[in-house]
Amino acid sequence: MIGHKVGLTSAAMQQLLGVHEPDFGHLLDDMVQRDGGTIRATRYCAPRVEPEICFRLARPLRGPGVTTSDVLAATEAVAPALEIVDSRIRDWRITLVDTVADNASSTGLVCGSWTPMEYAPDLSAVTVDLHVNGDYVASGSGKEVLGHPATAVAWLANTLAAFGTGLDPGHVVLPGAMTTAPFVGAGQKVEARFGALGSVSVSFV
Repeated sequence: MIGHKVGLTSAAMQQLLGVHEPDFGHLLDDMVQRDGGTIRATRYCAPRVEPEICFRLARPLRGPGVTTSDVLAATEAVAPALEIVDSRIRDWRITLVDTVADNASSTGLVCGSWTPMEYAPDLSAVTVDLHVNGDYVASGSGKEVLGHPATAVAWLANTLAAFGTGLDPGHVVLPGAMTTAPFVGAGQKVEARFGALGSVSVSFV
């Protein structure tokens, strides 16, 4: 395990599944894909992609009581990222129980270049444009993620406390999607452009 992902951080997704808080899953080392690389689409059932700001921690975070400021102080660097999500449920007709059983739908992580926190912009103000095969698909900002991406990481640290665990140095955390999550398949290249934070891309073959 190399970290966690947080899901259901947008109001729209919470309303869709009838829940009032996010959920979370685990990130494993064999889920990491290379920025600019290629992935066989056949390894997934019905993959989608989500642009997110990935956090890498320098210090542990243990709840309860972790705040957004605590997360920012404990973060070593951030990076533009794409999360690959998937579902074993036909047509993505999922409920909250399905997402919990399916590792919060998480199956892949593509990270771009890391920016040390002292040089990072205001993460709530970071915007992203998502493109598939060069065509614009969607835009979003860090504010879509519980008002600030670090707030989602704080929620995670506090939630994990109930299970007697927390976030460790070196862990990476995906805080939640900044835009809609389009389906992808063979022959498509996905690129997310995060302005000053940089870009990240992956191709499906």
